Amino acid sequence: MAALAPPSAHAQSADLVLCDRLAADPSDPDKPADTRGVGEIAPADIATAIRFCKQASGASRRAMYQLGRAYAANRQVPEAVAAWRKAADKGSTSAMVELGVLYATGAGVAKDDEQARKLFSRAAEAGNPRGVSNLAALGGGGTPSDPVRARQLLGKAAETNAEAQYQLGMMLAEGTGGAKDDAGARGLFEKAAAQNHPGALLQMGIFAQEGRGGPKDAAAAKAYYKRAADLGDEDAKVALKRLDCPMVLKDKRGNVVSNLCW
Repeated sequence: MAALAPPSAHAQSADLVLCDRLAADPSDPDKPADTRGVGEIAPADIATAIRFCKQASGASRRAMYQLGRAYAANRQVPEAVAAWRKAADKGSTSAMVELGVLYATGAGVAKDDEQARKLFSRAAEAGNPRGVSNLAALGGGGTPSDPVRARQLLGKAAETNAEAQYQLGMMLAEGTGGAKDDAGARGLFEKAAAQNHPGALLQMGIFAQEGRGGPKDAAAAKAYYKRAADLGDEDAKVALKRLDCPMVLKDKRGNVVSNLCW
């Protein structure tokens, strides 16, 4: 796991810092802890991201992976695939996951479930939470998904990674791969929420609102929903509206007509 540790701040070039700012993946284990990352690269930033990530990619597998993200955002699929292959060869588990997704879906490459499974497995064994969840979800090919193993792998990654904490929390909340554990799920969501993980913030809002796995707290629920909504989570925006407009008007058939707000 030592190979996954990001380089120290003083070793980062200006090109890498700018590449991180524009194209870092929030769920990438290589991402520096003080970098938020972006779910999607802004259209206005794509050309700049390609420029700086390309310049930094020779010395950084993270930049090479992010260069692939920038190419993908620019719909340059062959270039993205080439960048992700290079990053994966250098040990980027996030690049392994992206390549695995392409092989699983047949987007930009010939569909190959076995190759996808190999890539997800490599990423999962190295502790990448998306590798774990994708491996567990990948069916077909005569190999069933293994949620029990997914729990075990996520348990290792969840010691330090917000995405893994969120993914494992969802498995505990739903009873996937083992016993249902609302208290354990809430604890994991709380850890990930402290790192501004949008999905975990949403789940903390739900758990606080319903009193699942801990005390019921409407004020805390609203605060969590607002933080998630500010990060762009659409479900959190809907939840906030429901809190502000709790009275629902329905027609004779039971269909929602509107909400009453105060």
